[in-house]
Amino acid sequence: MRDAKPLRLQRRGQGVALRLPVLLLLLSLLVLAGAQQSPLPPVPPAPPALSAVELQLNNLTNHVAGTISDKFSFCVADPQEDWNEAFNYTSNLGFVDKCLIDTQACPLGSYCPRATANETTGLCDPYKYQITPNSSSTDSCGGADMWSDIQSTEEIFCPAGSYCPTTTKKDSCSSGHYCRLGSTAQNKCIIKGSCNENTENENIVVLGACIVGALCLLLLIIYNCSDKFLSIRERRKARSRENAIQMARQQMKAHEGWKAAKQFARRHVNGMQGHLSRTFSRRKSFRQQADPENSSHRVQEAPLMGQVKTQELSDSAVFAAESTNEITEVMPSVIVDVSDEGEIVAAKEKAASKGKHRSTHTQVFKYAYGEIEKEKFRQQENNNLTFTGVLAIVKDQKKEITRPLLKVEFRDLTLMLGKKKLLRSINGELRPGRVTAVMGPSGAGKTTFLNAVTGKVNGYKMTGSVLVNGKNVNIRSYKKIIGFVPQDDIVHGNLTVEENLWFSAKCRLSARMKHRDKVLIVERVIDSLDLQGIRNSLVGTVEKRGISGGQRKRVNVGIEMVMEPSLLILDEPTSGLDSSSSQLLLRALRHEALEGVNVCAVVHQPSYTLYNMFDDLILLAKGGLMVYNGPVNTVEDYFTTLGIHVPDRVNPPDHYIDILEGIVKPESGIKAKHLPVHWMLYNGYEVPSEMQDDLKEIGEQTPQIRSSPSMSGSTPHCLPLRNAFAEERDRFEHHLSKPKDLSSRKTPGIFLQYKYYLGRVTKQRLREARLLAVDFLILGLAGICLGTIAKLSDKTFGMPGYIYTIIAVSLLCKIAALRSFSLERLQYFRERESGMSSLAYFLARDTIDHFSTVVKPIIYLSMFYYFNNPRSTIADNYIVLLALVYCVTGIGYTFAICFSPGSAQLCSALIPVVLTLLSTQKSTPIFLKRLCYPNWALEGFIIVNAKKYPGVWLITRCALLFNNTFDIHNYKLCILILFMYGLFFRMVAFAAMIFFKKR
Repeated sequence: MRDAKPLRLQRRGQGVALRLPVLLLLLSLLVLAGAQQSPLPPVPPAPPALSAVELQLNNLTNHVAGTISDKFSFCVADPQEDWNEAFNYTSNLGFVDKCLIDTQACPLGSYCPRATANETTGLCDPYKYQITPNSSSTDSCGGADMWSDIQSTEEIFCPAGSYCPTTTKKDSCSSGHYCRLGSTAQNKCIIKGSCNENTENENIVVLGACIVGALCLLLLIIYNCSDKFLSIRERRKARSRENAIQMARQQMKAHEGWKAAKQFARRHVNGMQGHLSRTFSRRKSFRQQADPENSSHRVQEAPLMGQVKTQELSDSAVFAAESTNEITEVMPSVIVDVSDEGEIVAAKEKAASKGKHRSTHTQVFKYAYGEIEKEKFRQQENNNLTFTGVLAIVKDQKKEITRPLLKVEFRDLTLMLGKKKLLRSINGELRPGRVTAVMGPSGAGKTTFLNAVTGKVNGYKMTGSVLVNGKNVNIRSYKKIIGFVPQDDIVHGNLTVEENLWFSAKCRLSARMKHRDKVLIVERVIDSLDLQGIRNSLVGTVEKRGISGGQRKRVNVGIEMVMEPSLLILDEPTSGLDSSSSQLLLRALRHEALEGVNVCAVVHQPSYTLYNMFDDLILLAKGGLMVYNGPVNTVEDYFTTLGIHVPDRVNPPDHYIDILEGIVKPESGIKAKHLPVHWMLYNGYEVPSEMQDDLKEIGEQTPQIRSSPSMSGSTPHCLPLRNAFAEERDRFEHHLSKPKDLSSRKTPGIFLQYKYYLGRVTKQRLREARLLAVDFLILGLAGICLGTIAKLSDKTFGMPGYIYTIIAVSLLCKIAALRSFSLERLQYFRERESGMSSLAYFLARDTIDHFSTVVKPIIYLSMFYYFNNPRSTIADNYIVLLALVYCVTGIGYTFAICFSPGSAQLCSALIPVVLTLLSTQKSTPIFLKRLCYPNWALEGFIIVNAKKYPGVWLITRCALLFNNTFDIHNYKLCILILFMYGLFFRMVAFAAMIFFKKR
């Protein structure tokens, strides 16, 4: 015998004692009995010679099957089925009868004919074992002497290009069929013309190309149709909008004409009344002189003029009503009307005659633009109206202000970062219905002041208090009605202007608000910010040009205005804008203030005209100190009392900032660093201890200093440690705690926000279709390259190709998954701070990414599978690859959220390689292998392939699975663990998104 390790079958002729291992012979005959229980087609009855053998071995079936299950369960999925595929000869009982005589029992899929003796070498060809000693007969050689794995020898395997229906018969593969190594039957080719005689494997590259072409065509159709659908929808809305605007303007023009006619009629009536009154007075006096006797009777006729006046006024009112009705009849669909008192009121609409579209978009736009035109008309009549005047009008009309009023007061507000004080003893207030400007030199802490007021102080130590409507509550409790416009224009560049505004309105306005009222709010903001011409234009990104910088700034402000805030904080909204755009923006903010909004904005070097559009001014000095907080019209009076006068033709805020910067020296000789102390003394505020030297320099008496724990008595040594622990605990609780909602606004819930996010992300993905196409193209090219380079090897069941597949797919899918969150990190933080649902945001993006998760395995396998052509089905490979893509996408989410973009890309490229190498090294501990997701993916691929290697391949299968510690029963477990890994890393990514601070 040639090898002691493989299982050997020795044959020595008919007269020689049988040296065959008993177990294998029993199995070869036992199958005859077990075949009756297997789901095979009916076979002819066994010959009489086999009936006795079948009867004798029938009792051993359960015992042998149990032994196989115990010792070879890792590579034998079903003992009866696997051994049937190896030794089930019931399809050819004549061969079985001959096998019992010639003792030539080999597994199916092998080719082991009776050996012939080589007289020269004394060996039995082709098996190379020596003939029986002292035997001169040429028939002394038997069959094959071994059954081994393919790594040891290929001698008994049925050669490729041929098939062996029995172990002693070999037929050539016919045209239109192919036969792999160890085949028992020939397989039909999908494309018959591609297979000639003796074809070893089918060339199905053309089929893969067809699948890719069909898939690309389908994706192209979906992309074009969806884009066309969006454009058609936008065109319909644009037509409805234009019609509504035209009708509303016609109505307002008709109203102006009617108002002029009514005023003329009133003047004419008043003139007639005066003329009649004078005439009657003359006649009365004449008659009194001529006939004093009847004077008492004629005096009683005087009240009749009052009746005449009343009658004439009633006729005028009737004329007004009739004229109004005429206007309404001419334009019956216009929703605004004019009353007899000159007030614009809503008229009753007529139902749209036909078309669902006209009954929705058109009528809603009519309502919105009718209201907008009414507001413009009122604004022209009350051009200089203040918030107090608005309150008076509202009170007279017995209406209610829909927005809650927020008055923000800050008392002794101090903010520290480590030992550095960014704000010191800030006192003041922000009042509703007023526009407040925050000014100061660079480094004065203007943006820090806004963050402190709005409660965005994570990582800082804040002392003092911020009161809302006189109550000491967490201002984050009102975040649903607080708008914060950041200094940077954080908007979605792959959405249009209108889509950015609409998304903010839908997610942040009250869920109970009617749709037409939301349309009114959005259209009002678009009109007030002069965004009509670019409403359907993409905002643009760094790579793709969009709207201008000034327009982008206005969109940034509009995102907060559409949610109808009660407190609107803006950080440098006029930076980068020209004078006209800045005035346009300030007019819009003043209009918001007339609605009761508390507006506060940081501005740099405003023009004199822009400066006078503000109601209040907060002036900060370097070091975060307050210099002034009060009305704009009294700031010069205050500084005049300090001996600071504004020169002629100099903008007052520029002059004050130059003094605070030290560029200009006041004529009075006052120092810039003393101005905060003067303000504290002017208002009666307490001067901090660190500013006592400045107080002494200006010659004032030192006020009573507040006692602090650090100044009173001795401090225990452990107190700093306790304070540090308490501060860290308070900071952590502040970050995790969810303040009670006091805004009285119920915004849409998670499910409704999920719907809105889903629509937004879908539009973004459609507009990023080119990036998605590039991802698909790279995956397809990777499949071609790896399928060509890593040719299928039956010795390894295609393991090298699957290892390359795991590395390539993991790398490409992780890098693609980084775009889902790393590119919109700033937008997410802004939306989260405004009260939007993080869960809805995460689930929506993950849901849309499922499309790529499903399609990417098809793209890759359509190339790799048809170039590599493994024995397993494409469906089995797709399931494993789908689980792998789902797993690595979750890991990509975690990298995108936890790391910076550069580090995330590096991890995405390095981790798959490292983990795959650990999984394939024999020296790696088992528990460490089980922690690596590539190990489970590789095991899944190998299992689905190993099941397609029956019969003669059984020992090869067991050897491969044993060497790699794989189990053929773990296919479902592999899929489950990969999906669980993906779900686990998604949970980690979501937790990181919630708890990680903005970097």
